[in-house]
Amino acid sequence: MIFFTVTHNAPVIIYGLGILYAVIHSIIKPSRGSVILLLGFILLLFGFEYDKHILEGLREQTINALITIQEHNKVRRIINIITLKAIPFLAPLLGWCMVTSGIYLLFVRKKKV
Repeated sequence: MIFFTVTHNAPVIIYGLGILYAVIHSIIKPSRGSVILLLGFILLLFGFEYDKHILEGLREQTINALITIQEHNKVRRIINIITLKAIPFLAPLLGWCMVTSGIYLLFVRKKKV
């Protein structure tokens, strides 16, 4: 039971540890890199949870809110593109870019004297 829970939520645990590290690093030694790292891990966590829990409910709720009286296929297609393709692709991509940039700013880039 515990093994299944840990393996099922391993990305959430890793992203949570990354968020915790970035928060502690931001408190101890505030820098642009630690904030970018924090935002990157938050985006990764959001992307994972979006795919897992939010996707279908948000899509249906948005369609029901925007299409009330008559059917609009163009609106439905735009909603599907944004909620089913754009957000699930862009959130992890932007998250990993921010994590990579944050690591570069924190550890790789040489400090100017």
